[in-house]
Amino acid sequence: MIRKCTDADAPALFEIINDAAQAYKGVIPADRWHEPYMPLEELRSEIVAGVEFWGEESDGELLGAMGIQARDEVDLIRHAYVRTRARRQGVGTRLLAHLMRIARKPLLIGTWADARWAVAFYQKNGFRLLSRDETGRLLRRFWNIPERQIETSVVLASPAWNSTYAPQ
Repeated sequence: MIRKCTDADAPALFEIINDAAQAYKGVIPADRWHEPYMPLEELRSEIVAGVEFWGEESDGELLGAMGIQARDEVDLIRHAYVRTRARRQGVGTRLLAHLMRIARKPLLIGTWADARWAVAFYQKNGFRLLSRDETGRLLRRFWNIPERQIETSVVLASPAWNSTYAPQ
């Protein structure tokens, strides 16, 4: 069952994110890795900033979570994670499909360039990889991340994306 997460889910979201993020260790630049990958305070600040988390639950346990955040003329997919033991069971695909259905605007997703499995996942689900120039412009406009992360990330866009949305 996919449901909207509540404040009571913060500890489970923290567990899911930090368990799943272990896949990035040794893949993303070493200067961008830290433990925990997302501290609880950062998770809470993301929620305050408007990231609305949705989760797939089975037998009373959240198996995966994915956030959506409205930003001007786009919706961003934020913090998409599935527990390690629940991977390759369709959890991420179902969560992404749900967020695509509820999105009111074109969707953008930012992820690490070297996380090839993540890029392939989004491409398999209809998203297209944007150019390096467009990626930089969009990350600077819609995300609040350091320049180093911008240098090592990519942006993918939903089929509804039109590059005329991109700031010049």
